[in-house]
Amino acid sequence: MKTVKLIALVLFLFASTTNHAQVSINVNFGTPPQWGPTGYSEVSYYYLPDVESYYDIRQEQFIFLSNGVWIRSHNLPNRYRNYNLYNGYKVVLNDYHGTRPYGHYKEHKVKYYKGYNGGHQENYRGASQHKNDNHENHNNESHDNHDNGNHDNGNKGNKGHKNGKH
Repeated sequence: MKTVKLIALVLFLFASTTNHAQVSINVNFGTPPQWGPTGYSEVSYYYLPDVESYYDIRQEQFIFLSNGVWIRSHNLPNRYRNYNLYNGYKVVLNDYHGTRPYGHYKEHKVKYYKGYNGGHQENYRGASQHKNDNHENHNNESHDNHDNGNHDNGNKGNKGHKNGKH
């Protein structure tokens, strides 16, 4: 009889604790780069038509073809060292959450050809500067130069690349 009471007590305690259990799911999609388009909170990849490359937001890496192999790197290849990520169009791949967006490369390359532009995109750096301009400058001066002399091309400088190696 003591065994039955003990089992009943254990079941009661188990049942009472499971009623109060909470399940929490935290999905971290990473922080978009300053050159990324604003307005997308749950995106993992961008496709960059002008350089036929992808950008993995979570890993902060570019994905591009090099000698027929897909390479991941924190920088674009040297052949694109003058490419301005702030000005180039970014296709937001908000319908893909796997690890190999380049599985759809042939489709992306045709649909989003070099020079493709789907319309105006505001990047995070520009949005934050406009916000600061609106709060800090109340005397209606011109806001034409949001660059403030910073000519960073957004390519993380391709530092560390020597002799074209990645």
